Amino acid sequence: MLTFRKADERGLADHGWLRSRHTFSFADYYDPSHMGFRALRVINDDTVAPGGGFGTHPHRDMEIVSYVLEGALAHKDSTGTSGTIRPGDVQRMSAGRGVLHSEHNASKSESVHFLQIWIMPNAHGVTPTYEQKTFADDEKRGKLRLVASPDGADGSVTIHADARVYATLLDAGARVEHAVAKGRGAWVHVARGSVKVNGETLRAGDAASSEGDALVLEGVDRGEVLLFDLA
Repeated sequence: MLTFRKADERGLADHGWLRSRHTFSFADYYDPSHMGFRALRVINDDTVAPGGGFGTHPHRDMEIVSYVLEGALAHKDSTGTSGTIRPGDVQRMSAGRGVLHSEHNASKSESVHFLQIWIMPNAHGVTPTYEQKTFADDEKRGKLRLVASPDGADGSVTIHADARVYATLLDAGARVEHAVAKGRGAWVHVARGSVKVNGETLRAGDAASSEGDALVLEGVDRGEVLLFDLA
């Protein structure tokens, strides 16, 4: 059985420089019926205005994955790591025993649109680390491309969690399938465009969850989708 979560049902925070839609409870948005899905704790659909950004702030014991859809997001952290995340990039931060970091949109004219994803780890107190990899559109078009996993399989970034994250680009008529193993669950988040999930049309910001049902994703209008397979 699938459960659907529509985009306009999500929480909203509008700070001027940041507009964020929260799939699950986060900060001032609290909904006890949407606290997360298995180890998936946060999906924030963030748009950062030109010149805006997140000042230096702490995290600990969380796997944080950033997936940029538009623009360029610069980051710095207390381990000395710095860089820029652009469309096609997947960045993983293992906060572990504690890290300070900041994120900033250096552009004076373009917003940054990205997904901030938190996954609860299965190991606490690890040394904080970053990892960033680029996945070209051709790797994702018409197929499920593994972008994050506990073992770094197929060149994905490595996370301290029993979760596998896939990305796909689906043009109209394209179709991918994903079997959900017994005892596992899956969450589908439509980042852009529209797709059908087991026959139900979902648009940007919509989501579906499966507790064991196989998933069939079909492109409707240039869909970009993240699929989380979770213990």
